[in-house]
Amino acid sequence: MAEEKATKPVVETTEAIQEATTVEETTEATQETKVETPVQDPKEFLENFNWEKYEQGIEKVDDSKLEEFEKLVSENFVDTADEEVVKGTVVYLTDREAIIDINAKSEGVISLNEFRYNPDLKVGDKVEVLIDIREDKSGQLVLSHRKARTIMAWDRVNAAHDNEEIVSGFVKCRTKGGMIVDVFGIEAFLPGSQIDVKPIRDYDQYVNKTMEFKVVKINHEFKNVVVSHKALIEADIEEQKKEIISQLEKGQVLEGVVKNITSYGVFIDLGGVDGLVHITDLSWSRINHPNEVVELDQKLNVVILDFDENKSRIQLGLKQLEKHPWDALSEDIKIGDKVKGRVVVIADYGAFIEIVEGVEGLIHVSEMSWSTHLRSAQDFVKVGDEVDAVVLTLDREDRKMSLGIKQLTPDPWTDITTKYPVGSKHKGIVRNFTNFGVFLELEEGIDGLIYISDLSWTKKIKHPSEFVTVGDTLEVEVLELDVEGRKLSLGHKQTTENPWDKYETEFALDTVHKATITEIVDKGATIDFNDDITAFVPQRHLEKEDGKKLTKGEEAEFKIIEFNKDFKRVVASHTAIFRAEEKRNVKAAVKRQAASAEEAKPTLGDANEALQALKDKMEASSKKK
Repeated sequence: MAEEKATKPVVETTEAIQEATTVEETTEATQETKVETPVQDPKEFLENFNWEKYEQGIEKVDDSKLEEFEKLVSENFVDTADEEVVKGTVVYLTDREAIIDINAKSEGVISLNEFRYNPDLKVGDKVEVLIDIREDKSGQLVLSHRKARTIMAWDRVNAAHDNEEIVSGFVKCRTKGGMIVDVFGIEAFLPGSQIDVKPIRDYDQYVNKTMEFKVVKINHEFKNVVVSHKALIEADIEEQKKEIISQLEKGQVLEGVVKNITSYGVFIDLGGVDGLVHITDLSWSRINHPNEVVELDQKLNVVILDFDENKSRIQLGLKQLEKHPWDALSEDIKIGDKVKGRVVVIADYGAFIEIVEGVEGLIHVSEMSWSTHLRSAQDFVKVGDEVDAVVLTLDREDRKMSLGIKQLTPDPWTDITTKYPVGSKHKGIVRNFTNFGVFLELEEGIDGLIYISDLSWTKKIKHPSEFVTVGDTLEVEVLELDVEGRKLSLGHKQTTENPWDKYETEFALDTVHKATITEIVDKGATIDFNDDITAFVPQRHLEKEDGKKLTKGEEAEFKIIEFNKDFKRVVASHTAIFRAEEKRNVKAAVKRQAASAEEAKPTLGDANEALQALKDKMEASSKKK
């Protein structure tokens, strides 16, 4: 550093050398003149003798001349400190390089690649350069225009951001989410949403264009710059927007441009103010998507339906500019007329049919078929179907119409008594079932109910699904017929003989049958005599003669002690068999004892003892039961 400071005042240029030479010549001329002058007085000589020159061997230079020399150097030469940005002049151009003069000891060389943004660079142009290296190994001054431009660019960008200035930038290319813009040599990001006030569909149209921008954000940590062109447009239309909003009135018709199309509606640009036309306000007819009616950039007239207090949310309408289709509906259409239409909407309760554009009628699911069992509208029609229907109701004031399809075919209940009299047998398809029974379709429009108790003579059914499935074909008999209520009561078991009539004789009281214990339950056991008859054995009737009880899987004889055909209840007992045998043995013993007594003619006391013993035995047997 000391060496640098020492060398700064001394600049080896031609002018400096010439000035120094002039000083020396002047000194020599002065010396020669002194030699030629007459001998001076010694006292005067000593007073005027230059002792500094005698001691240092150099002539003292006047301070004013030194100051003048330093001023000249500072005005014409650059202090070539490293990493310093200075102005330079292009003095020569080659095919690859530019020679730049910055008023230093030597010129610097910069590649033309750093001037690619400026193809019109010529000799004499002033450019900003950074002194990269003051003197390299070969003594050459190394300059950089790119680095200087970047440093100056950040200063200019920061100033533009702080002062909210408008800057000019070159759109270089597209990128994800926006564009890359060259601003002062810095690559800034232009988001897609900040290009224009309306959505951009073709980003490529802006590439290689110079546009004006506003610096909206700078991230110094990551060296990111965000610019906006939209901000300039918004500033221009803000005044126009205020003027338009102040003049808005309900019912006013304005011209607008379709700005954006969504699934729920269309945004219209009214000249700086956006309004929304909901999908239901686009057309009197039902539409699936707004693009069926309008397209982007389309000019059209809309009417103002409503807006909020600040008039920032404006509701517009398009269909309101046309006459309501109901007002144009032909007066010839009346109740009972046959009409043709297209299915536009299907709901659980029915289908909406458009008979003319904007005029719809509802076909309730109950009016689609004469059938009474529960079905949905999807079973009969689908969206887009062309159907014929009959007008059932028509209210022009409330703009409502109900239609029917089943009215196009005869009512099957008209001659129901002839086709399905009580006692007649038919076949039908199981359409549905509930906890209490099965709904059977005999034909289209004729449904009947089979109660769960009328499904089987013998099986105890808890739910109809145990017996049938939807789609099964069953043979039934008409049990009851209610014409006014449109109800049919059907029975399936009635189509076969009641096996309990036969079982009433086969399993009569006191009859004995051999069977196996099927299941042990809480209060006894169950036994299966056949596929239809399942009997119950109470706990006390399971006791065997040896005092033990029958177990599951054990075979034995059982006596029928209860048979109820109506309730299909059969109760059996094993204990009753040997109890009855025991009673018979007691009676036989009594008879034999009486006979013996008669023969022996026993005394009265002996007879009483024998009778008492028999009596005690019989009482004991009775107590065991």
